[in-house]
Amino acid sequence: MPSSGKRTFSGRLTSTVLEAGNRRWRTFHERNPDRAGDVRRALVGGQHPFAVVLGCVDSRVPPELIFDQGLGDLLTVRSAGEVLDEAVLGSIAYGVLELGIPLIVVLGHQGCGAVAAAVHAEVGGELPAHVRYLADRIKPAIDHRLQGRARIDAAVTENMRRVRGRLAAEPDLAARVADGCLAIVGARYELTSQQVRKLP
Repeated sequence: MPSSGKRTFSGRLTSTVLEAGNRRWRTFHERNPDRAGDVRRALVGGQHPFAVVLGCVDSRVPPELIFDQGLGDLLTVRSAGEVLDEAVLGSIAYGVLELGIPLIVVLGHQGCGAVAAAVHAEVGGELPAHVRYLADRIKPAIDHRLQGRARIDAAVTENMRRVRGRLAAEPDLAARVADGCLAIVGARYELTSQQVRKLP
């Protein structure tokens, strides 16, 4: 997909492009697009990414690879457990309000270490101060009716939904959603299958 010119994707079309890219990734048919020298030179003049992806810092879940996208295609914002703070919110808002990006994907993933740390802390585990900050923000997503891996797995999905909900409640983003200019979706990446599943 060319990355050098202004693009006018809708959130729905953008989501379809990402789904197709993930299909290529998980079936080992990657195109590795938009990495040639002419694209790199064109991007010197500006960027026009078509989606914001808020994902975890986990090294196994790089958005450009799992969606088979190239330079200039995605504005990626990453924090452990997709935890929101002012820097993360500001980065997402920049993509939407300044670059006109029509889609935000909140991307959780199987086996998230930040979520596992939050669950561990709930049962008395010690965490370093900065990791404790992350765990405290993930904690509301934990379902205490579940145990073991099931608790962690469910918390990954619920944490993603809560982050998506908080973004949708941000006034500037909510106004774009109401105008039909922005879609905010939640998705989950499975390490075992390499599939990204959009979640309700």
